[in-house]
Amino acid sequence: MRFSEIIGNGSVAKALASMADSGRVAHAMLLYENEGCGALALALAYVQYLNCTNHIDGDSCGECPSCRQMSKLIHPDVHFVFPVNKGPKTSDDKPTSESYLKYWRELAIADPYFTEADLQKAIGIESKNGLIAVAEAKSIITKLSLASVADGYKAVIFYLPEKMNQETANRLLKMVEEPPVNTLFLFITHSPEKVLQTIFSRCQSIRVLPLTKEEQQRVDAMKPQSDNEDAVVFFDLFADLLRAVTSRDLTGALECGEAMAALESREKQKAFCNFAGDCIRKIFMLQQKLPQISGVAPEEEEFFSDMAARIPKGFCVKAIANIEKVVSMIDRNVSSKILFCDLVNRMFMNI
Repeated sequence: MRFSEIIGNGSVAKALASMADSGRVAHAMLLYENEGCGALALALAYVQYLNCTNHIDGDSCGECPSCRQMSKLIHPDVHFVFPVNKGPKTSDDKPTSESYLKYWRELAIADPYFTEADLQKAIGIESKNGLIAVAEAKSIITKLSLASVADGYKAVIFYLPEKMNQETANRLLKMVEEPPVNTLFLFITHSPEKVLQTIFSRCQSIRVLPLTKEEQQRVDAMKPQSDNEDAVVFFDLFADLLRAVTSRDLTGALECGEAMAALESREKQKAFCNFAGDCIRKIFMLQQKLPQISGVAPEEEEFFSDMAARIPKGFCVKAIANIEKVVSMIDRNVSSKILFCDLVNRMFMNI
């Protein structure tokens, strides 16, 4: 991927190119983003630019052997780490990212703005929590101990290092702190506060900014149709919930809670929570008389304006806190029926 192909975050792309041009290449970097805002695309473009042999106007050429390999995510010196678990698409007893690399490549090439739920679906572990276990650390250490296949940088792109356990981090710590010459670690996180401090403290951190409304529309347009269908389902479910809550219809609200718990995977449930949190933020912005930065689409304006008028001012802050609590509890395998029933009850009581 080239920098020119990235949607949004042009200033971050320029900063990365400048770092490469000046030779001030940090050996460990942490890109933190709101899910789906392009951190992976930036990481891929950065590594491609570093290894490109024919830069053109501050970007990689896209034509040299290294660029062609990166476009297919098959560069021999670029490795990928992401949360995995046992599933039907691998027979490995202790799967690593290597076990699912084929599916990772297909997903990242088709949609570098994918979400964690998209990844879980692509590798077939929707009903399980993905982890970065110690077997992953052993694999990476072995790969980085070998000589580079090509001239240039070796790189490890870690997707969601917050899924790494303490033992894995301890195994990798020395390598991250003192990597071999021309070796980079690029960590992409959605929750920097959950990244183990031993890793976080050794990285140069870069904030990947949220996309504007227009940029998000461009990203949505390139996504598979199924992703857009999820957004429609999520919006309908969220709208039904708020209408029930504001109408004091407890039975209807509890039915919405049942529908949330019935979503087919924990990642889909978390994706709905993230979607609901974004919707609550839109309502909050409208209540603060800031429609220009609310991100409300024209076709959604009637619903959000109505909810902003009907919902008490203190509701949004409490609702977001409750939604974030549900997400953290889903990660701990708490019963989804209990979680969403409790969420609905709290929202009902806070109206």
